[in-house]
Amino acid sequence: MSHDFPHRPLDFHPVAGAEMAPRARAFADDLIRRRTVREFSDHQVDRAIIEAAIDAARHAPSGANHQPWHFVAVADRGVKARIREAAEVEEKAFYDGKASEEWLRALKPLGTDWRKPFLETAPWLIVVFAEQWGSWPDGSRKKNYYVPESVGIACGFLLATLHRAGLATLTHTPNPMGFLGTLLGRPRNEKAYMIVVAGHPAPDAVVPLHALAKKPFDEVATFF
Repeated sequence: MSHDFPHRPLDFHPVAGAEMAPRARAFADDLIRRRTVREFSDHQVDRAIIEAAIDAARHAPSGANHQPWHFVAVADRGVKARIREAAEVEEKAFYDGKASEEWLRALKPLGTDWRKPFLETAPWLIVVFAEQWGSWPDGSRKKNYYVPESVGIACGFLLATLHRAGLATLTHTPNPMGFLGTLLGRPRNEKAYMIVVAGHPAPDAVVPLHALAKKPFDEVATFF
């Protein structure tokens, strides 16, 4: 294969064939144990753990390697309180009329409502922004490609690393999320994609039984 572009040898660490399936199974089993948590402890979490998770996320693959994301990690109590206040305004409107009856029926087994105390209680909120476009070194606009797909993959890396570190997480997407860009001073080319809530679960945290009902493997996978 011709390599007519700047490159270097691949840094790849092969795994012995007999180890591959057990490693895959062990990693899968660990991720399967991850649960969405809505009841958090206020126990503090070292910033280094959050930095490591963001570092993993920023190395995710992306369209044309444009890396169309920005991660805002919020630990400040005042900022978290403002985020909660603004989010609950949108969430109350959602539950009080914006959401369809079908949507509300789908959410009922999860026990959610417009109140979002975890936005203040959890030690960290990681607000993920999708960069709609970027800039070339000369200041001209740079088109980004596959932005939702790229940012979604980065969020997967982020969640997996936080889980591996021993933290509980929640993906929160108040609708609309424009207030996050304003509150956090992000530029107009960025759009809030998701809030990842991270911390330790509260001692009395529970998991809705509905959340444990996953489709069978054969229903979601096809092999040829």
